[in-house]
Amino acid sequence: MLNSDKQCFLHSNPMSIHVSKLRCGMSLLVEPNPSVQSLALSWLVPGGFAEDPVSRLGRAAMWTEMLQRGTQSLDSRSHADAVDRLGASRHVDNGAYFLRVSSILLGERLRSTLPLLTDMVVHPRFDQDGVEPSRDLALQAIASLSDDPQERAVLAARERHFRSPLNRSGLGTEEGLTSITHDELIKGWREARNPGRAIFCAAGAVDPAELTHQLDELFTDWSGTSPEPQVEGTPPRGYAHEVDATNQMQIVVVYDAPPESSPDALLEKIVVSVLSGGMSGRLFSEVREKRGLCYSVSAGYRGDRDTGGVVGYVGTKPERAQESLDVLVAELRRILTGEGAITPEEFERARTGMKSHLVFSGESSAARAAAIGADYFRLGRCRTLAELSKEVDEVTLDRVNEYLSRRKLGRMTVQTVGPIALTPPTD
Repeated sequence: MLNSDKQCFLHSNPMSIHVSKLRCGMSLLVEPNPSVQSLALSWLVPGGFAEDPVSRLGRAAMWTEMLQRGTQSLDSRSHADAVDRLGASRHVDNGAYFLRVSSILLGERLRSTLPLLTDMVVHPRFDQDGVEPSRDLALQAIASLSDDPQERAVLAARERHFRSPLNRSGLGTEEGLTSITHDELIKGWREARNPGRAIFCAAGAVDPAELTHQLDELFTDWSGTSPEPQVEGTPPRGYAHEVDATNQMQIVVVYDAPPESSPDALLEKIVVSVLSGGMSGRLFSEVREKRGLCYSVSAGYRGDRDTGGVVGYVGTKPERAQESLDVLVAELRRILTGEGAITPEEFERARTGMKSHLVFSGESSAARAAAIGADYFRLGRCRTLAELSKEVDEVTLDRVNEYLSRRKLGRMTVQTVGPIALTPPTD
């Protein structure tokens, strides 16, 4: 059980989340926290890797670098210095639907910092001399995969399991990156970034009315919207192997799970926690501890608005790889049976772990800014920590096991990387 101080933290912070639309059409989500001095911003801007043209995969990856290379009023060095003088941070990363511009700063310095951040998106510099360094960094990220067989296995499994374009890697491809021109980066960004689908999130030391007023002033000349990328095609799934002349085997198993928008998503998270909740998880116990088959084993849930999946992983030696895969899949299937039903002890351990995670995320303004943005996109609403805690409290063991009794894994995707191919599990 959580101690009384942590229980109190979850239930004594009934901070409301302010949801509104700016005049430009962008959604604004604000969760004020008067007990902190810091402020975290998380700005979701259309232009994620799902919008990359098929022949230009990697465009979003280059945008993430180019956006940090100055604005129309400040060159790259001057902009970085101006942000540093205010004691703020800035970072850009790309996801499927959005590029995310994030920053952590003192709340009292918001008025000075905000124009520097908004100009990155609305008035970026995009100098010609920044294109090749940005391209080189993106290509280096792809090249680094040669030293990371586990990541290669995960990316390959995702590519064959999910529908296009959600199956893409945010890194892009060498062919796409080398084809992108300066003019295409500028034109594409003007078309992609628009307020109609953008979501601006703030958590911490902030006044919602003041933030709204300043953003409306900054975005007087910004307008427009665009459609979301279309999800299409039938993924191949099944088994694939990549030969890698090492003394290790990377095994990745992917199967469908409820999307984050489903009421079953929370139940799936508890199930995955039972399977892979550290050293007490079933996978660690059955694959590693009892049989000594591997050096690493895990499973994780990943959900979005319309899709969800569980990724299982085993890292082992070639001579133990087949048994490791067989035991991993057997455990994934056993938990769906009456014999493998979740026990009261496993359930309480999983639920306590989820409550602990909520406590830690509640202590981070950056985590809260990201969470309310993810909620708004996936669910169409934002949840406070108290609401999230209540959802976990209301889950029962009977409800989880009932969910498992009707749960189907569906057609799996298995990807291996190593010196030998394996025999995949039967459907």
